[in-house]
Amino acid sequence: MNKLHDEAEEIRTETAEGAPELAEHDRIAELEKALEEAQAKVLYAAAEAQNVRRRADQERTQAVAYANTGFARDVLSVKDNLDRALTHIPDGARGDERFKAFIEGIEATARELDSVFGRNGVTRIEAKGQSLDPNKHQAMIEMPSAEAPGTIVEEMQAGYMLKDRLLRPALVGVAKAG
Repeated sequence: MNKLHDEAEEIRTETAEGAPELAEHDRIAELEKALEEAQAKVLYAAAEAQNVRRRADQERTQAVAYANTGFARDVLSVKDNLDRALTHIPDGARGDERFKAFIEGIEATARELDSVFGRNGVTRIEAKGQSLDPNKHQAMIEMPSAEAPGTIVEEMQAGYMLKDRLLRPALVGVAKAG
């Protein structure tokens, strides 16, 4: 029995001596796992910060590109009034010397306004003869026409784009079927 007792004691001693190493090994594994989690959180935070910077840069770029949207919309009414004035000039007035300088001044102002629009990315939307595009045109009436249904046959008010954004839709009359 002594022999069995001695063997059991020897196993207990070896296990007790091995336990600190086992506990230390578990602690190292725990610390390595915690380090990996911390590194993953740091990488996630860095990626999130980069995404926030990228979004802020995009928003800043868009704000600069489209900062004059409100002003451009307001100036469109001036353009509309100049165009109306030019279309309502009687034919005889163009040849009359008394009105010639006045008419040329209105035409020059309209050309300059078109030039300013062009420099600032404001472009007129093509409408008449085009197919109705609800992203650019607003149908006001349907009209009987020989054109294919959905084709724009009349432009009531010009539409404009600011770069790639709609500034104002074109108000149009659209052909209807037979």
